[in-house]
Amino acid sequence: MSCCSPAAYGTVFDEREARRNARTYRKRGLDPTAQRLVSFLKAQEEVPRTVLEIGGGIGALQMELLRAGASRATNIELSPAYEAVARDLLADAGLTDRVQRHLGDFAAAPDAFPPADVVIMHRVVCCYPEAARLVSAAASHAQRYLAMSYPRNAWWVRMGLAAENLLLFSMRGIGFRTYVHPPQTILATAQGYGLTPAFQHRGWLWETVVLQRGGGSR
Repeated sequence: MSCCSPAAYGTVFDEREARRNARTYRKRGLDPTAQRLVSFLKAQEEVPRTVLEIGGGIGALQMELLRAGASRATNIELSPAYEAVARDLLADAGLTDRVQRHLGDFAAAPDAFPPADVVIMHRVVCCYPEAARLVSAAASHAQRYLAMSYPRNAWWVRMGLAAENLLLFSMRGIGFRTYVHPPQTILATAQGYGLTPAFQHRGWLWETVVLQRGGGSR
């Protein structure tokens, strides 16, 4: 079965949100959580050549990795609202020919997409109700790295997201929810595919982790 309807995602992640994200990226670059993921990958002896990003939005992380030496990237997105903004950013950066963008639920049809050196899910697992299903699909496609960020499983985060779900979504009749999935479930699922944590960081709101085939924790 598919997750939430694309319409629900499009209501939350709309064109206004896409334009706001693009303005922020043009002015300030990546947010700190995304920068941690990209910095780790750029610091490796060989930058991943192929990138598969699930829920990449405007494609900022992909563009940073392409500039750092990646050869091509694929983006799978549920909301169509990002497409026009992403095309403009790619054109401005001269990267249009190196990125393929697709609309759809990756976890519903993972075999439609090829594996990649690195699979990225930045602030994506929290938007999907079936964490193990999504992480399984992503991990199966990660040839070298699986890079993720997700909400910290702390009481203040759970309370904040519960309030957001009630006030912003449920009371307005929007069929979208955010989730705080147990990190142990996320990590155990990825490790079941032969991936080992190579980088972890726990912030006030977000946790970041990069898992590697044959990697070691640090």
